[in-house]
Amino acid sequence: MRFKFSLMAIGLEVVMIVLFGLFVEYDITQQVNATTPTKTDQFLQLYPLFQDVHIMIFVGFGFLMTFLKKYGFSGVGFNLFLAALGLQWGTIVQGLLHKKGKNFHIGIKEMINADFSTATVLISFGAVLGKTSPIQMLIMTILEIAVFAGNEYLVIEKFKASDTGASMTIHAFGAYFGLAVAGVLYRPGLRWEHKNEESVYHSDLFSMIGTLFLWIFWPSFNSAIAKPEENQYRAIINTYLSLVASVIMAYALSSLVERRGRLDMVHIQNATLAGGVAVGTCADMKIPLCAAMGIGSIAAIISVLGYKFLSPLLANKLMIKDTCGVHNLHGLPGVFGGLAGILALYFQMHTKSSMSRQAAALGSSIGSAVVGGLATGLILKLPFWDQPSDENCYDDSLYWKVPKVRELDPRFFQHVNHNHLEREV
Repeated sequence: MRFKFSLMAIGLEVVMIVLFGLFVEYDITQQVNATTPTKTDQFLQLYPLFQDVHIMIFVGFGFLMTFLKKYGFSGVGFNLFLAALGLQWGTIVQGLLHKKGKNFHIGIKEMINADFSTATVLISFGAVLGKTSPIQMLIMTILEIAVFAGNEYLVIEKFKASDTGASMTIHAFGAYFGLAVAGVLYRPGLRWEHKNEESVYHSDLFSMIGTLFLWIFWPSFNSAIAKPEENQYRAIINTYLSLVASVIMAYALSSLVERRGRLDMVHIQNATLAGGVAVGTCADMKIPLCAAMGIGSIAAIISVLGYKFLSPLLANKLMIKDTCGVHNLHGLPGVFGGLAGILALYFQMHTKSSMSRQAAALGSSIGSAVVGGLATGLILKLPFWDQPSDENCYDDSLYWKVPKVRELDPRFFQHVNHNHLEREV
């Protein structure tokens, strides 16, 4: 890793600098009109939303990945690395696709869209967490954002579909891209639970921090690119209500499906966010408030049942090992969100053509994700990308300097085990 990863990272950053020098400029219109109150107000209105989305990308997704007991450094650390790379590459690819002249401008909207493109990579990262090398993650970031940008251009510019909160273009796309990569990289040695593929008390607590940051800022994610202001207002309210409903239903279902009614922290960390994913497509539409709450409730049910019953099926029968369960948080709720958007248009008496465009957008997002993920997986499977061995998976010490754990007095463990036994009795 010492030379291969370092040289690739340096080379890519040099390429980014050159591309920015060739194609990217300040937004001249914002500079010229900076004294115009309306232009200034618009920028100041969007910047707090950008900050919220930025926090979700770096803090929310980062800490959500720290649930594995020996992979916390990698979860939050590689999240930072991939996000920083994705922001630059996403700006370039999306700008080149949408540019009208020789160059394109970067402003607050372009920065938000770059965050969105990065979110797809971080979702896919969860599906292969602990089983890939930094070099493989770097390559996956470059390839996935290119495919994502192409699909987004098709959905927005050609199909003219509505997907303000990106249930289809980000969540469903990122999940199925990651699952396709995980399927190609599947190894029989990891079929059954690995010794490091489990959480401990403090790792689950850290992961819950990521959940809370994502949950709090999700209304900003779904409303950041909504326009005009009336639509933005609806997107915030609908997301807010969908999230609170999904929390209640996630707790209820977790208790219902687990033995003795005990809550599963995996369900709480993930299914409580499913409402934000599912309501994304129709967040800015004129839907009843109770419909937003219904979407959040159903999404939480789908997510919990997915973790309980579908994830083992994918791993044991279809040979797709989804480390973080992104299929249950992003994939299934994302598809449900796309379908909810079609129904919302139907009840608002929109034409069949608009509904068909929504359906085409959903199909395009899933199809391009699967095809792009399979192709990326085949590239990543080449033997010279230093994929970790089965024994070294889910372990920080392969890529990080990890502090040594001090030896504890054996009497401490005797005391802990004695107290635990008393509680069980």
